[in-house]
Amino acid sequence: MHRTPSFAEDSVPARTSRGYRGAMIETMLRPWRQASTWWGLVYTLVGILVGAVTFSVTFSLLVTTVSLLIVFPLAIPVAWLLFFLARALGRLERSRASALLGVEIADPHEQLEGSWWSKLMKAARTKSRWREIGYLIALLPVAALAFSATLVAWCGSAALAALPTYVWALPGNAAKFGLFEVSSGVGLAIVTLMGLVGLVVIAPWVTVGVAATETSLARRLLGPPPGEELSRKVRQLEVSRTAAVDSAEAERRRIERDLHDGAQQRLVSLAMDLGQAAEKFDTDLDTAKELVVGAHQEAKAALSDLRGLVRGIHPAILEDRGLDPALSAVVARSPVPVTLKVDVSERPAPAIESTAYFVVAEALTNVAKHAQATKAAVTIARQGDRLVVEVTDDGIGCADPATGTGLRGLSERVAAVGGWMTVLSPSGGPTTVMVELPCGS
Repeated sequence: MHRTPSFAEDSVPARTSRGYRGAMIETMLRPWRQASTWWGLVYTLVGILVGAVTFSVTFSLLVTTVSLLIVFPLAIPVAWLLFFLARALGRLERSRASALLGVEIADPHEQLEGSWWSKLMKAARTKSRWREIGYLIALLPVAALAFSATLVAWCGSAALAALPTYVWALPGNAAKFGLFEVSSGVGLAIVTLMGLVGLVVIAPWVTVGVAATETSLARRLLGPPPGEELSRKVRQLEVSRTAAVDSAEAERRRIERDLHDGAQQRLVSLAMDLGQAAEKFDTDLDTAKELVVGAHQEAKAALSDLRGLVRGIHPAILEDRGLDPALSAVVARSPVPVTLKVDVSERPAPAIESTAYFVVAEALTNVAKHAQATKAAVTIARQGDRLVVEVTDDGIGCADPATGTGLRGLSERVAAVGGWMTVLSPSGGPTTVMVELPCGS
């Protein structure tokens, strides 16, 4: 039976068609609503100036180095300057991509160690450094092409859109496009419409595409290759795992040592005193009472040692109330006056919180034992997804993680949770222990 479609059913295709047209228009105009389009435009316009600097510096140093290889000793300082400036300019470019495009490019270079000659040879054999030099040289021609394409898209479209306002001032009162000549009428309207389309649709998308191309080149030459990045992360995880195992083993040895030298010795003494008291009860009651009193004191001392040991493993106040109250207790026990400032609006993960606590506790222990300081300061603040810990004292300085087990143990504990630690301790002081710990967003 034939049925006449209702008005609602008949309007569905029309609504669908309007929806497709709306989605298509929204897609075409999307760059106008994205801040990244305009930051990309700034990146492209600035790129040609930066490229001129990087090309001039890098290319001239590279050519000079190659030219002086015949007299090798003269090439060494120029080569050193080449790698040094390329490293600085590479950092500048990664920072520019981050600031203007929001693109984070990881630093692909490993830390160079050893003598200056060893560092130079390692730099010369590192592929990532030569990729960086290649990028700094290629940046000028690439930036020039990007600048030209962007300029033509915007200025050319604007010139066509505004043609009716100045066509009368052109020679012959007409605009010539190769074999075509436009002066008025339909031709002028079509050219104007083309200019408006270019200005509204084509030029923004050209800007987006050019910025994406420049970003891709920067990622490929300034950052680590995908396989290398994965390998580096694996190495970092291996180092972190090793540090965690070493830290746990050191903690186990500390607990074993504290039990053996503290509570265990006191409990042995307690047992001996009680045994002697039991023997004296029938013959010498006064001596037996003295032995029991001594055993009581040993029992209280053993309990105090055990409480300290438990507090050293994981203080209950830290778990219950957080870093500020827990560290206030640590500061109160310090023989050196300590100023404490904790600015942590949101508590980090328990492992991070525990690490920060023990960093401060161990650092203050080192201050009391070795620094000969008259005051110290502890500052803890959460900055985004990082927890920053700083311990400073006005002592004699010369603290070195390589020569002491305390700071080395702290470094291993920090590395085990993916953080980093640095110690600034010149001779004569002051000493600053700085730690950054990842704590999520």
